[in-house]
Amino acid sequence: MIFGMNPLLLVSLFPLVGVLVLLLLRPQWKRALRWTALATSLLTFGLSLVVLSLFKSADGGMQMEINLPWFILAGIPIAFHLGVDGLSILLLLLTTFLTPIAILSSWKAVEEKVRGFMIFFLLLETGLLGVFLALDMAVFYIFWEFTLIPMYFLIGLWGGERRLYAAIKFVLYTLTGSLLMLAGILWLALHAGTFDLTQLTANNSLSFVQQLWLFGAFGLAFAIKVPLWPLHSWLPDAHTEAPTAGSIILAGVLLKMGAYGFLRFNLQIFPAASIKLAPWMGIIAVIGILYGALVAYRQKDAKRLVAYSSVSHMGFVVLGLFALNAQGISGAILQMVNHGLSTGALFLIVGFLYERRHTRALDDFGGLWKVIPVLGSLALIVTLSSMGLPGLNGFVGEFSILLGAFGSAALATPWIAGAAALGVIAAAVYLLHFFQKLFLGPVTHEENLSLKDLSVREIAMLVPMLAVIFWIGLYPKPFFALMTPAVEKLLGILQAASVAMH
Repeated sequence: MIFGMNPLLLVSLFPLVGVLVLLLLRPQWKRALRWTALATSLLTFGLSLVVLSLFKSADGGMQMEINLPWFILAGIPIAFHLGVDGLSILLLLLTTFLTPIAILSSWKAVEEKVRGFMIFFLLLETGLLGVFLALDMAVFYIFWEFTLIPMYFLIGLWGGERRLYAAIKFVLYTLTGSLLMLAGILWLALHAGTFDLTQLTANNSLSFVQQLWLFGAFGLAFAIKVPLWPLHSWLPDAHTEAPTAGSIILAGVLLKMGAYGFLRFNLQIFPAASIKLAPWMGIIAVIGILYGALVAYRQKDAKRLVAYSSVSHMGFVVLGLFALNAQGISGAILQMVNHGLSTGALFLIVGFLYERRHTRALDDFGGLWKVIPVLGSLALIVTLSSMGLPGLNGFVGEFSILLGAFGSAALATPWIAGAAALGVIAAAVYLLHFFQKLFLGPVTHEENLSLKDLSVREIAMLVPMLAVIFWIGLYPKPFFALMTPAVEKLLGILQAASVAMH
C-alpha cells in the first residue's frame, strides 16, 4: 500500500489530480501550467517505481490487485479490477517514463491553449495506464476507447496543416475495429457469465470455432492499433500532423496497446485459435516489416520516414508474439519497450530540428553535424539503436524475436524468420539514409549554418532515454527477469491448448 491506497489505483488515477489542479489555474499562467503538468507526470513516474519495488519478479500471477464492484450489466457484475504481472509491468513503466519527456518537449512548441494541451496529455496518460492494468473486459474497453478522445484533440487542435484530416482518420480507423471488439466482449461475457479476465483465463470453455471468431473480432481492433499491414494507413498521417509530444506518446506507448491486446486476450483466452493462425499472423507481420522498411526509405519527410519505420518495427513485435515460444514472446515484450525508447527519441530529434528550421524535408538539411555536433552525436546513437546495433537495446529485442521465430513450431517454417531478418538489413539502409541526409555531407543551405545546438532542457530529455537504451543493450537480464514467470505461465496455457487440439 502507498499512503493507505492500492498502488495501482494511485498510479493510474494520479494524473487526474494534476488535471484538477490545471483546471483551477488561469489559462494565461502558461509557466505554472507547464510545471504543474510536468510535476504531475514526474510524480506518477515515481509512483510507478514504487510499484516496481513492490513487484515480486518470481511470481507469474497478478499482483497488487484491486477489485471494486462497480455495476451490473445484464446480470453480470462489472468491477474496477486492476492488476499487474510480468506481461504489463514494463509497459506501465514505459508509459510513466515517456510522459514527462513528451510534456517537456512541448515547452516551447506549444504556445496556444497550453492548459487544454496539458489536461489532454494527462488524461491520455490515465487512459493508457488503465489499458495496461485493467483486468475487467468492460473497464479495459472503457480505457481503450477513452484514449481516443485526448489523442483526437492533441492532433486536431495542436497538429499541422492537415491536422483535422489526420485526427478524424485516426478515430474512424480505430473506432471501427473497437466496435467489433465490443461485440466480442459482450458475447464473451454473456457466454462465460463474467467480464473478469482472470476468471476467463482460468475457466476457458470456448470451443475452437468460437475462439476463431473471437480472435478475429478482438484481433482486428488490435491489428489496427499496432498497426499491422494493410491496416496501417492512419499512422503516417497521424504522426506527421501530430505535435512532437503527441508523436512521442503515439509511437512510444499508444501502438503498444494493440500488441498488448494480442498478448493479454488472443494468446491467453483464444490459445487454440492463436496456434492455428500463428503462421498467417507471422506472414502478415513479415509483410509489414518489409513494406514499412521499403516505404520508409522512399520518404522525403523526416517524420513520415520515422512513422513508416514504426510499421516495420511493430511487425517484429507481432512476429515474436506469434512465435509462441519463450524467446519470441519475451523478445516481443522487450521490443515494445525498445521501440518506445528509440522511435520516441527519433521523433524528439525531428521535433528539435523542426523547431529550429520549421521544415521536415530531408533535402532541406545536410551537414548538420558540423553545426550542431551534440545533437548529431546523440542522434547517431538513437539511429544505431533503432537499426539494432549490438550493444544497444534494439539488438537484444530483435535477436530474441528472430531466435524465437527460427525455432518456432507454431510458425511451421524458418523461412518466415529468414524473410524477417531481411527487415534488419532494410532498417540499416533507411535509417543510415535518414542520418546521412540530415547530418552528413556539406551544409547546402545557409539557414542551417546559424542553427543552435541542444539546450540543457533538450539534453535532459534525451539523456534518460539514452541511458535506458544502453542499459537494455548491455545488461538486459533484469528486464527479462521481470517478465519470465508470466511468460512461462502463458506458455503453459498455450501448451495445454496445443495438447487438447491433438
